[in-house]
Amino acid sequence: MERARAGQHAQDRTDPTADEPGRLPLAVAVIDGEGRVSHWSTGARRLFGVTREDAVGAPADELMPVSGAFGALSYAVAGRAHVSEPGSGSGDVLWWAYPLVGKGPERILVLAADTARLRTRAGGARPDGTDADEGPVTGGSTGGGDAAGHERVAPGFALHTDFPDSAALAARLPEILPSMSTRDSARIAAQVLELGYPVLDISRHERVPLTPDWGVPRRVERRARQRRAVAPAATEAAGSELAGTGTARTESASARAAEEKPVSDLEHAAVRERLEFLNEVSGAIGTSLDLARTIEEVSRAVVPRFTDVAGTYLREQVVAGEGFPDGPPDTTTPWHRVALEHMDEPGRWDDVVPVGESMPFPAHTPFFRCMTTGEPVLVPRISEEAGHAIAAQFEKRDISPLITHRSMLVVPLKARNVVLGFMILLRHRERAEFNDMDRVTGAELAARAGLVLDNARMYTHQEHVAETLQDSMLPRVAPRTPGCDTATRYLPGTWLGRVGGDWFDTVKLPGSRTALVVGDVMGHGLNSAAMMGQLRTAVQTMAVLELPPAQLLRNLDDLAQRLGDGYLATCLYAVYDPVANELRIANAGHVPPVLVRAECGTGELLDLPTGVPIGVGSVPFETVTVPVAPGDRLVLCTDGLVEMRGADIAEGLAALCESAAHPAASMDDACDTIIRELARRTSTPLDGRKDDVALLMARLNGIGEQDVATWSFDARPREVRGARARTRAQLTRWALPEEAVDTTELLVSELVTNAVRHARGDRVQVRLVRSASLQCEVSDEDHAPPVLRESGGEDDAEGGGPGRGLRVVARLAREWGTSRTPDGKTVWFEQALPTG
Repeated sequence: MERARAGQHAQDRTDPTADEPGRLPLAVAVIDGEGRVSHWSTGARRLFGVTREDAVGAPADELMPVSGAFGALSYAVAGRAHVSEPGSGSGDVLWWAYPLVGKGPERILVLAADTARLRTRAGGARPDGTDADEGPVTGGSTGGGDAAGHERVAPGFALHTDFPDSAALAARLPEILPSMSTRDSARIAAQVLELGYPVLDISRHERVPLTPDWGVPRRVERRARQRRAVAPAATEAAGSELAGTGTARTESASARAAEEKPVSDLEHAAVRERLEFLNEVSGAIGTSLDLARTIEEVSRAVVPRFTDVAGTYLREQVVAGEGFPDGPPDTTTPWHRVALEHMDEPGRWDDVVPVGESMPFPAHTPFFRCMTTGEPVLVPRISEEAGHAIAAQFEKRDISPLITHRSMLVVPLKARNVVLGFMILLRHRERAEFNDMDRVTGAELAARAGLVLDNARMYTHQEHVAETLQDSMLPRVAPRTPGCDTATRYLPGTWLGRVGGDWFDTVKLPGSRTALVVGDVMGHGLNSAAMMGQLRTAVQTMAVLELPPAQLLRNLDDLAQRLGDGYLATCLYAVYDPVANELRIANAGHVPPVLVRAECGTGELLDLPTGVPIGVGSVPFETVTVPVAPGDRLVLCTDGLVEMRGADIAEGLAALCESAAHPAASMDDACDTIIRELARRTSTPLDGRKDDVALLMARLNGIGEQDVATWSFDARPREVRGARARTRAQLTRWALPEEAVDTTELLVSELVTNAVRHARGDRVQVRLVRSASLQCEVSDEDHAPPVLRESGGEDDAEGGGPGRGLRVVARLAREWGTSRTPDGKTVWFEQALPTG
């Protein structure tokens, strides 16, 4: 064995690649679960002086002094060791060990490098006596110093694993990692030779760091600081020595500097790894403005690379997407556990600390100190006493086995100096403890995550505000009015914000009629939504005035011009009369409606005068009367539903006619069918539309002649008795309950009495309409509306007056109202009917 090592050592000294500039010989070995070597590279033979034939199958402890430092690994580790009989002539090696996770038996990958070669690459004399400044350390970088005498050290070093190029290395990687594909091995080999430090990518696209335990062990850093502190004192104490002694002292200092160089390089690599980690985390989080997804990204970004367990807690206002939290947190502040990522067995944490739970944290705990100070809190190792103290906060749960003997770091999630939440990070007892450098890294990580979470919170808050505004402006349409069933859909545009100017509405009118409205304010955003709200309110107000559709649009156009320049909107206004079975429609530049005939089951676009948009001014509108039959369906929508990318809107309207005619079990199903079919035809996903979509569908059921009773009286007091008798007789024929008959008879008597005694005219008309409810109308020829007066007035003292009758109606009827007609006015009321 000794002769083999000596011969091999001589051969390595003559190897032309052993000291090739820009390359660092790297030893590669794989150790199986029994601690025996299963792979031994040529670099390992050169570094440790053992041939592959002697190494494979031998216990690793006998070949590499570093193998005993890691034992059964669960995490990647790194360190420095002394080789008693090195093949390269140096006594120190730097090593890295990575557990290989995947199918097959347990294995450990060990990488080792000679520190003498590392010092050679960093600057100084090479083993062959040449100066390091003669050749490049890495591609494009040279050692040496500048004009001021400062030493220039290359930022990294490349790896040489006995392969002349990346293709040769890629061909051998599957032998080391059998589960690796040829494509992955080629990419990894190119990264290894190009980046200058180990890069492992095993199916998850995650690089294994050069310093897996995040930095140099504290004892190594402390020893280096001690050496640096002693050196100046030793130099000053030896100032009176002879010149020869000074020369020896200089050589000794150079030797110490050479010993410290690997430590310095390892520290530099640790800092570089942390910066790369933070950069990768910054790229992994904040890919969307969705708060839930952002929380999930933050948790997954740190596990398992930085920690083994990550629990994220946020304040209630942040989770709810509300405004910025008010005031600092205290012991009563609830914190919501919004995410929990861990590397333990499935279910171990979920049953004890489930996601979604809310809880306060008491004072004098690391969590409370973090949330109140806004600074990270480090607990290097949680003792059993501390573990039980923390577990006592969780009622009826014992979490002490989950946290005891683990290292803990609590980092705040802040934005604009306000704590939005915090993260609890835990490492297993087998893993290196969190240290001061981890505290800094965690704080920087939390700062970046806090900003991302705050952006998502603000976006969620603004989205909630927009949705609330939009919902407040859209009506709560009753699914059923006399002779008419309705269903609606509204889809906000997702490309340009969730606030738009599309709207729909239904207005209950006297005479069992229903007004159907759909409109679209041009543009998007808050301005369009505000104008939409104004126009919708104006339409509701003018609709109850019994204005003809064309006159209503004329008044709406005048209002838009008074509101200011640039206010443009399209609108379609229709009034359905279920007794007369007709529609009266006027259009102001809107998409024409579709009428689906129940008799033939086909949809057709109604031929209406197009008109001009609201706000143009000085253009008349026209009312069109369309006869309909019971069972017909009317479909009104905005142009966002029928616009087709790259096609004429006529194609979308044709698709609307076809989809509206599809049979459906309910009105809601019919609306959903139209939206799905139009989305398929226009090749636009439902959640990716640029424009808003408003859809209003009405099934025109009509009211049959058998459910309507009408008669007229002379405006004389003696006719009141006849009106009561006819009302009772008709309600009895309809088989209404006696209580409903008595109440309706009384109310009809009051209204007819008011019309006879106080209205001007010769005739009074009474109409009863039975549908889902009972409507009663009393009309006269006087245009002056009645006034509801307070009780106790002069009319009450005289035993009459219109005020008394209206007070009775207002108290006993479910609804009542008054409206003007071309011939006078109508006072109406509505009574509920029993169901079933």
